[in-house]
Amino acid sequence: MGIDYHKVLQVDRNANDDELKKAYRKLAMKWHPDKNPNNKKDAEAKFKQISEAYDVLSDPQKRLIYEQYGEEGLKNQAPPPDARGADPRGSFRFNPRSADDIFSELFRDSRTGPYGDDIFAQFRAATGETSNTVRKAPPIERQLPCSLEDIYKGTTKKMKISRDVLDSSGRSIPVEELLTIDIKPGWRKGTKITFEEKGNELRGIIPADLVFIVDEKPHPVFKRDGNDLVVVQKISLTEALTGYTAQITTLDGRTLSVPVDNVISPTYEEVVKGEGMPISKDPSRKGNLRIRFSIKFPSNLTIDQKSRIKRMFST
Repeated sequence: MGIDYHKVLQVDRNANDDELKKAYRKLAMKWHPDKNPNNKKDAEAKFKQISEAYDVLSDPQKRLIYEQYGEEGLKNQAPPPDARGADPRGSFRFNPRSADDIFSELFRDSRTGPYGDDIFAQFRAATGETSNTVRKAPPIERQLPCSLEDIYKGTTKKMKISRDVLDSSGRSIPVEELLTIDIKPGWRKGTKITFEEKGNELRGIIPADLVFIVDEKPHPVFKRDGNDLVVVQKISLTEALTGYTAQITTLDGRTLSVPVDNVISPTYEEVVKGEGMPISKDPSRKGNLRIRFSIKFPSNLTIDQKSRIKRMFST
């Protein structure tokens, strides 16, 4: 059938003229190019499609041909349902009306309308709105808990939401939707993912945006510091003085062996280049892994042990 004009207008197949007008007005105001200056090209295409759908479904003859033969039959001169509208060759000719003409017809009469050329004021009056601008509901923000592994490797999360939408008759009905959120490697806590106008639909109000905010869950081994990862290794005093090899399992499951030959003081830090978090703007690059040490000192020493340590460090 090609384009489903009923779906385009979001109406039932038995929608009457008033329901078609109401649906058209709602969608035309949403997608009018003047209301979408930052997305004008896509909005114009959508606006034209909405207008074409209304043009077909509001015209009894066009609608009958469309419902019998579909969009292609309508536009490719299908046989007419009766003699009316037929051209000399015996087929119906589809002459779509201008989207701007349809819009003007349904929203204003510049000579007699109380709002003159202000199309959007005319629309607000028709729908019972009295404010100078159509108000948008404030954004709804939700925390999106993510493990450090999720943010290190990237992942996809599915979120089921429930919200109220208005049907073609203006009644509020509950619906459920499944949203897909792609977590990119290296995203930071506080990153926002916005789903536009996914809040409840209310008459005269633009639905709220639904905003998910990335929140990092605490990790049992690593702590994030910007693009770096910090890990603490517990070692004995003997290991701090004589050498130590750190065995670390990375967030993607690899095992790193990091030998430390220097004397390890309580403030010493071993840095492993390129083993930190992916950098979100360029995930092929990573920050650093910083290994810190917690040195376990003996709780007490015998007199003999103290003497030997003194002799050791006095030479």
